[in-house]
Amino acid sequence: MKRIIVPALLGLASVTMAAPASAQANFNSCLSSLRSQAAAKGISGQAFDVATRGVTPDLTILDLMNNQPEFKTPIWDYLSALVDEERVQDGRAAMRQWGQALASAEARFGVDRHAIAGVWGVESNFGKDIGGRSLIQSLTTLVCYAPRRNEYFKGELMATLKIVQDGDINPANLRGSWAGAFGHTQFMPSTFQRLAVDGDGDGRRDIMNSVPDAVHSTANFLKKAGWVNGLPWGYEVRLPQNFNASLAGRKNKKPLATWAAMGVRRVDGRPLSGNYAAGIIIPAGVNGPAFLVTKNFDAVYSYNAAESYGLAIALLGDRLKGLPGIQTAWPTDDPPLSRAQRRELQQLLTARGYDVGEPDGKIGAKTREAIKDVERRIGLEPRGRPGGKVLEALRG
Repeated sequence: MKRIIVPALLGLASVTMAAPASAQANFNSCLSSLRSQAAAKGISGQAFDVATRGVTPDLTILDLMNNQPEFKTPIWDYLSALVDEERVQDGRAAMRQWGQALASAEARFGVDRHAIAGVWGVESNFGKDIGGRSLIQSLTTLVCYAPRRNEYFKGELMATLKIVQDGDINPANLRGSWAGAFGHTQFMPSTFQRLAVDGDGDGRRDIMNSVPDAVHSTANFLKKAGWVNGLPWGYEVRLPQNFNASLAGRKNKKPLATWAAMGVRRVDGRPLSGNYAAGIIIPAGVNGPAFLVTKNFDAVYSYNAAESYGLAIALLGDRLKGLPGIQTAWPTDDPPLSRAQRRELQQLLTARGYDVGEPDGKIGAKTREAIKDVERRIGLEPRGRPGGKVLEALRG
């Protein structure tokens, strides 16, 4: 649950990278102050000392904050990487393995198990990409060296210390993203405190090591966010030719009968049916795929406050049910790549002498620079985008 929004982090370039000795001295002073503040929050000195013993600042986190990628990912690239055949197959395997935990979470909270699995798949690739940074190290570094977000990160640090004090998770196992999200479904520590539940009956809430705890906690989040049992999240629709784009928007909900009267149909041509309100979102404009979305999409959206993210979860959940993917073509002549295709692209770049690191399907700075060079060579604008045209050029 990656709550750190890029615009909120602008301005951190002014943070000065101190020399190691000076940085450690300043860090120790900051920790001393935090110990007193933690005590005022009901966190014992023993819990604080156990959690922070031997911790040092990780100033590379400031680089991650200050150097956010400027590359804007088109919606079709975003979804292609998150909802590809590989993830669908991995998700079906995970749902077979943890079917009982998902079924009990669905029964307990009234949230579709496929939606829960969709969150799990998008957030951590079904537990494969949980993140390896120490939460205590990351959050203390952010509190002590990121003044513009000091109070936010301090709140997350205090929530993490409470997790340690309560004994839910061993502090050595509290590892996640640089911003503090952790576990199979990437809760922020404050969200954990509010909404994590025990799903396996051992009396603890451990979303790091217990899949039942993670999926039950995620179901609780979605339920508290307004999930309605039995209501679809939505589905792809076909818009009439003269559709007014100003009517689109997740919040602009109307009865299905109103949309039907305007000529909106399901993507397969069937009429709309149901007694509920919904909005229509058009993430690539009226010439791309359109989706009718209900309150349940809003619940998924609230997990990370982005429509593209919500669509990834919803569409992955549909694929895990055996439903087809998006039927309408995206408005691009340069098709997006799956993760398998991205790995192939990286392998081809390596074979041509580019240093892109391990071919893992993750498009980092080295891969983007290599792609830009290929784009220049084939007459495309050098954007560093891993698209079909670049892949075909490399194949040739």
